[in-house]
Amino acid sequence: MNWITPLFLFALSLNVLIEVWLNIKNQFHIGKHRQSVPEEFSDVVTLEAHQKAADYSRSKLQLSRLGLFYDAAILLFMTLGGGFQDIYNLWLTTALDPVWRDVVFLLSALWFVSLLHLPFSIISTFKIEAAFGFNKTTPLKFFTDLLKQWALMIVLGIPLIWVVVSIMTNYIDQAWWFYTWVVWMSFQFVLMWAYPKWIAPIFNKFSPLEDEAMKHRISQLLERTGFESNGIFVMDGSSRSGHGNAYFTGMGKNKRIVFFDTLLEKLSPEEVEAVLAHELGHFKHGHIRQKLIESTVLTLAGLALLGWLIQLPAFYSGLGMSSQTPAIALLLFMTAVPTLFFFMGPISALKSRKHEFEADAFAAKHVGAEHLISALLKMYRDNASTLTPDPSFSAYHDSHPPAKIRIDHLKTLIGKNHH
Repeated sequence: MNWITPLFLFALSLNVLIEVWLNIKNQFHIGKHRQSVPEEFSDVVTLEAHQKAADYSRSKLQLSRLGLFYDAAILLFMTLGGGFQDIYNLWLTTALDPVWRDVVFLLSALWFVSLLHLPFSIISTFKIEAAFGFNKTTPLKFFTDLLKQWALMIVLGIPLIWVVVSIMTNYIDQAWWFYTWVVWMSFQFVLMWAYPKWIAPIFNKFSPLEDEAMKHRISQLLERTGFESNGIFVMDGSSRSGHGNAYFTGMGKNKRIVFFDTLLEKLSPEEVEAVLAHELGHFKHGHIRQKLIESTVLTLAGLALLGWLIQLPAFYSGLGMSSQTPAIALLLFMTAVPTLFFFMGPISALKSRKHEFEADAFAAKHVGAEHLISALLKMYRDNASTLTPDPSFSAYHDSHPPAKIRIDHLKTLIGKNHH
């Protein structure tokens, strides 16, 4: 028994225990507050809507609780249970060149794991989302999307994995992890640049915003805040789901503003402008850039760690592999190693909540806090987001502050420096 196995089992068990405890705590907390709408929301959210949000959140919590055990079981089955090794042994029987064998092994193993996770995605979409009136996806569309994702995985995955495995094979005694990092980050940047124009339209329809008054309002906001975009688009979110949202995407000259059609239907022009101003706030405060820099540094650190692990026979055998190749090291790094770093999640959630407050303040300054408050209240209501999450669950998981804290913060900004 080597030291990797107990460390992996300890981290996995601790992670599952914490997650299950928080999940149950949240479920009870939401249930306890189900009977009455919190006072400050009672003007906008009816008791019926509040109870729907509570029931929706609790259904999702039950499913994710099952998912925690299921995911852990799959990970154990694929690593210590020999699942990954069995897939590798299958490819060993072919006459493929070692680099190509590694490429197809890595892709087929990842594909198999995604297949095992499919039942949860189906239950979530066709049972929970449907029960609460959010699912607009047909089984045909669901599986068409899945096939498109797999096709993308093949088209983008094969060349990328081939380059990375070739680097690892040829420079294994040198700084292969540094060259891999350069390749991976270049790939990420190209993907970010290409996403809005070439990849997103494979799944959704994007049409330029046609409402002239709305367009004028948005272009004035962009001018006031000194922001350039490559167009304002409406996405047919309603073809799959009743949830509404808005986001920014792309980089450089390929930046786009995207509104879900579901959002535009439900919010007033002032509220839409406030939601957009919030998104602009993330850009203006450099949050997107900060996240990019962080992920770049963390990726380099991760690959350097893999550079050390890849030389330890214990790394392979401790995670259920008898073969040792670059692709196996990569696969274990992508599937098993993140378990050891589960504590990073709450740290990044904490940072993200701080960013949300900053973006809210930016929106309050440029559009007025009251418009963002009314937009958020409608979005909480229409998306059936619970208004009463358990504080410890929220602190551990949520990238956005809880509704009450966020609205209270915005109320302190009403009337301040809005122009």
